[in-house]
Amino acid sequence: MSKINQPTLLVTGASGQLGRRVVELLLQANAGTIVATTRTPEKLADLSERGVIVRQADFNDPNSLAAAFAGVDRLLLVSTDALGEPGLRLKQHQAAVAAAETAGVDHVVYTSLVNTGPESAVLFAPDHYGTEQALAASQLNWTVLRNNLYADLLLFSLNQAIQMGQLFSAAGEGKIAYVTREDCALAAAAALISSFDGRRILDITGPAALSQHDLASLASEISGKPVVYVPLALEVLVQNMVAAGLPQPIAETYASIDTATARGQFEEVSGDFEELTGTRPTAVANFLAAHQEALLPETAVQ
Repeated sequence: MSKINQPTLLVTGASGQLGRRVVELLLQANAGTIVATTRTPEKLADLSERGVIVRQADFNDPNSLAAAFAGVDRLLLVSTDALGEPGLRLKQHQAAVAAAETAGVDHVVYTSLVNTGPESAVLFAPDHYGTEQALAASQLNWTVLRNNLYADLLLFSLNQAIQMGQLFSAAGEGKIAYVTREDCALAAAAALISSFDGRRILDITGPAALSQHDLASLASEISGKPVVYVPLALEVLVQNMVAAGLPQPIAETYASIDTATARGQFEEVSGDFEELTGTRPTAVANFLAAHQEALLPETAVQ
């Protein structure tokens, strides 16, 4: 298909890690006309040099969104990182959905969260659920990608666990089907390129659900040092994070992920990623092995 006949694809938050990677994947796929939006266009100068149309867009300024989305066929709405002010992220997303509808966008792909309904224990889940509701109430066609937790987050937590010999969590015996950020980017790019023009919800997960015991075992294998899982009460976990310097609301937000894990809200393994992309998602063990240098404590210089 020639570029002339291909739809114009837009990626929001293109200066962030996920958004930028999706743009790179679209370029590799020769996907046609690609638009990237960001609050800071100067950060995307290299992408502009590669033929990407860079537009300024601020999710706190709905008028800028309507202008940025003009002439776009399919749009990837990457969830923002505005977690500091309650309700702000949902307001931003609702403005983006309204702007996409006003601009005549045909299809919106949204990066959501698995099991994001009212029953979720995750404190930021209502942002995602509200955005899904806004899409459902619109005239738009859409694909909701309900991503599981990033395996990438394990590089920090398991690095600490290896250094201490202990992996602390309030997740109980719950399991998580971790998915890599790279796989989430692959899924987003595939959904954006796809000709699907209806409405669908896809669960983007890794190939297996792992417990904290499993993660401790993987950390032991990689480091050659014993690492054990130490279950904590939720309030103790929050106290420890606050003592480490996190503000109480942020600590409670992170801890709510453990509560959801203990309830089994992240354990479902889906085949949607493979069906969408034609490839298998990356296993946590393979991801950690590929990033071994980030997990092992730095050795002292002799």
